[in-house]
Amino acid sequence: MSTAAVPVLEVADLRVSFVQYERGLRRRVIDAVLGMDLTVHPGEVVALVGASGAGKSLLGHAVLSLLPPNARCSGVVRHLGRELDVSARRELAGHEVVLLPQGVSALDPTTSVGGQVRRAARLADAPNARAAARGALVRRGLDETVDRRYPHQLSGGMARRVIGAIAGMGHPSLVIADEPTPGLHPTAVTEALAGLRRLADDGAGVVLITHELRGAIAVADRVVVAHRGRTVDEAPVADFAGTGGRLTHPYTRALWQALPGHGFTVPSVPVPDLEVS
Repeated sequence: MSTAAVPVLEVADLRVSFVQYERGLRRRVIDAVLGMDLTVHPGEVVALVGASGAGKSLLGHAVLSLLPPNARCSGVVRHLGRELDVSARRELAGHEVVLLPQGVSALDPTTSVGGQVRRAARLADAPNARAAARGALVRRGLDETVDRRYPHQLSGGMARRVIGAIAGMGHPSLVIADEPTPGLHPTAVTEALAGLRRLADDGAGVVLITHELRGAIAVADRVVVAHRGRTVDEAPVADFAGTGGRLTHPYTRALWQALPGHGFTVPSVPVPDLEVS
C-alpha cells in the first residue's frame, strides 16, 4: 500500500466519559462520547457536523490528548497507520497534528503577531524564520502592518488567519479545525474555509468540526454526521443538494432540511439519550 493510501487519521469506537463528584462524595460517570468513528486521508477535508453537544470537539481533543484530568477515553486512534496511545498523541500534538481552536485566545496577548509567527517558524526549523513568517502571513492576505500589531488590535477574521499561519508553519500532516467560523463576517467565513481547503490541497488531512453544514460542504470532500456522542452517518458532499433526496439517514436529511431555504422542516428522529451511570 502506498503512503498516499494510508489514512492520516483513523478513529474507531472512540468513547469519552467524565467522572464527577457531587455533595457527599457521590460519584457519577457521564458518558459523553458513546462510539465515534472517523477516517481522514491526506489531501482531503472531512467535515464533522452535528448540533452542539454531539461530541465533535471531544473527538478532536481526544486525538490531541487535550482532555481534562477527569476524562476517561477508550478506542483506537491511528496516525498514518500507527496506533497511538495517549503519550504518543501528546508528542505529535503541535507538530504533526495541530489544532485550530474555536477562539482566538490561543494567541499570546503580550507578543506581537510577527513575534508569534516567527517563533512558530523557528520551532518548525525554518532556515529563515523572518522570511518564513512574512510569507505565511502574506499567503493569508495579511499585509506587513499586521506584523507589528498585537492580538487585541486584530479583527476576528484577521486573528483566525494569524492562527492559521502559525498552525501551518510546520507543514503538519493533520489539521483539526474546531468551529473556526462562528461570529465571523460572511467574507471572513469564506476566507477561513478557503484556508482549510488550501491546507488539504497542499497535502494535509483536515478535520473541519462545525455545526454549519452549508459552509462545510463548500470545501469538504466528505461529511460525517455526529449526534449525541455517536457518528451516525457519512455522506459525500454531492448528496447535499436539492431537498436532500439522496441522503439516506433520517437525521442527516433532517439537518439538511432544517436549513434556510429548505423549509425549516425538522422530522422527528428517534435517537438515544446520553447515558449517565
